[in-house]
Amino acid sequence: MNIKTLGLSAVFVVTAGAVSAAECIAPANPGGGWDFTCRQIGKILYDIGQVDSPVQVTNMAGGGGGLAYSTVVNERNDDPDLIVAASQATATRLAQNAFGGATADQVRFVGAIGADPGVIVVAADSPYNNLDDLMNAVKAGEDISFAGGSAAGGFDHLKVLMLAKEAGIDDVRAIKYIGVDGGADAITQTIGGFTTGMTGDISEIVGFIETGEVKAIAILTDERVDSFPDIPTAQEQGYDVTAVNWRGLYVPKGISDERFQEWADKLQAVADSDEWKAAMEANGLAPFTRVGDDFQNWVDGVIADTEELSREIGVIQ
Repeated sequence: MNIKTLGLSAVFVVTAGAVSAAECIAPANPGGGWDFTCRQIGKILYDIGQVDSPVQVTNMAGGGGGLAYSTVVNERNDDPDLIVAASQATATRLAQNAFGGATADQVRFVGAIGADPGVIVVAADSPYNNLDDLMNAVKAGEDISFAGGSAAGGFDHLKVLMLAKEAGIDDVRAIKYIGVDGGADAITQTIGGFTTGMTGDISEIVGFIETGEVKAIAILTDERVDSFPDIPTAQEQGYDVTAVNWRGLYVPKGISDERFQEWADKLQAVADSDEWKAAMEANGLAPFTRVGDDFQNWVDGVIADTEELSREIGVIQ
């Protein structure tokens, strides 16, 4: 039920497909990305009338998301009113078999509506000004290295490997990568000249761009980001790579196709709302909207690519 307040009166509008007792599982403790996803999307679903009572948020920490995943698969496989917060970390862990044998086809990925875009940056005085400069240097055997805030085999590492694949570099193990403790440390490595470049998320480098200490040579989104219009995408440089830490949801595998589409439509309504646009701006997210079958197919591709790269570098056997 949607309540629109006009002066002292209220108009009640019943929205088709609304549910009465939706629950969102955040696979972590309060605070952080998954909790944000549940609470913000849940609040807006209610505020814009896509559900007719507030969404209950259940925090279920454990196993980097694995506990929530197994609970949904084994105990709530056909719950039509359940949604679960997910992100690129979910896809990466499934691809790398971090959930104890669980597979991505045991749930349905219903949509993502915001993201922290991946980015590649170099020091301000670097001779490399675009992706071709950097990847051609790798091919030529120059001493090129990258720092990132994830461990080897993590998402920051994989961003560089995806670009290398697009550049025609067959042995991605030749890419030198140093995993450090977070994006700030990775930037410091690059500014200090210890690594050639940094791979991370745009939110980690905003201050360094503003001070002119680094130059961003690629943002890994489908289109340029409005708040950073001068950073070219990898795609416009000829590298078909989209690598974003998306914020989205999955739902139980056993729900009906009709219910899956209803959740996709509800998520699209959130994405289109002024409330969500304000939430993205306040939390440094960029638009990234894929819902329904389009998102499911995209996630399937991301997981397959991540699994292939992870095998190549020995993260999984």
